[in-house]
Amino acid sequence: MNKAKSHARVTVSKNGPYVVSGDVPLSKQTIGVDAEGGSEKWIEGKRFPTEGEYALCRCGHSKTKPFCDGSHEKVGFDGSETASRAPYRQQARTFAGPAMNLTDADSLCAFARYCDPHGKVWNQVRHTDSPQTRAIFVRQVENCPSGRLVAWDKATGQALEPNFPVSIGVVDDPAQHCGGPLWLRGGIEVIAADGFAYEVRNRVTLCRCGQSKNKPFCDGTHAAIKFRGE
Repeated sequence: MNKAKSHARVTVSKNGPYVVSGDVPLSKQTIGVDAEGGSEKWIEGKRFPTEGEYALCRCGHSKTKPFCDGSHEKVGFDGSETASRAPYRQQARTFAGPAMNLTDADSLCAFARYCDPHGKVWNQVRHTDSPQTRAIFVRQVENCPSGRLVAWDKATGQALEPNFPVSIGVVDDPAQHCGGPLWLRGGIEVIAADGFAYEVRNRVTLCRCGQSKNKPFCDGTHAAIKFRGE
């Protein structure tokens, strides 16, 4: 869906951290909510000091989060990767609308909840012949950090994707009182511990609580266990 825009890469180390290379900026990204508590916008926070290559915690136990401090060895972390290696379109269901389609690979859900306000995107897609509904629908879908959800223009057949800089966000979810995943943006290559190259996508979320059943990708477990992200 999206070709790599740089030499930025995240390599999954066996039962260890994510090794980030390519001088990728790292900053806090907070889920901002509306008056009703619905996910509404992303709020960029502090930028973490990094070098050209750095290691990010994957086991959830580091005392220097988001960076690795070697705790994976002490806790005997099992980081076995269980996620599908099929391309996104092979994993996703399609929900058709009059002007737009929605594709949904639900195994990639990172529980950021941008899909829920204004009647949920699965309902909104059926009313995308309305310019107002279409604008809300596209905004909510594009805010989905994992790329589980993608909006497609039926007239052109093209996916609508935000123009992200190559960067990584450390997600914070104060509404759920927990830390969230690592949010890879702008087409960062992800390499499995065995050398397999996952499909490069504009939006990807990687587990950093250590408990996802869809490693290396986030499956929302951080919210259920109230993961302490700092």
